[in-house]
Amino acid sequence: MLDQMNLYPVADDVLFAPGGRVVIRTYGVASPAGSEDGETRSVAYRTWVTGVRDQPRCWRWGHFEDARRGHHRVLEWLTGRGPQPQPVAV
Repeated sequence: MLDQMNLYPVADDVLFAPGGRVVIRTYGVASPAGSEDGETRSVAYRTWVTGVRDQPRCWRWGHFEDARRGHHRVLEWLTGRGPQPQPVAV
């Protein structure tokens, strides 16, 4: 299924902590364009955090700009410079 999806990278960051490495990755996911009627594809944006045990580990965003700002807020939260981000309603 993943091989049939198109991934659009937005931002990637890596933090090094005493417990190991934390990876923050934000990307867009869309189904491949294959419709003959010219249907536009919607892109779902997500931020995934791996290497940390606290919840949540995934945030969903509605648009590219929301994902870009959300990635920055997640990074601030993980480094202790901001509150825990809330996902934007789609």
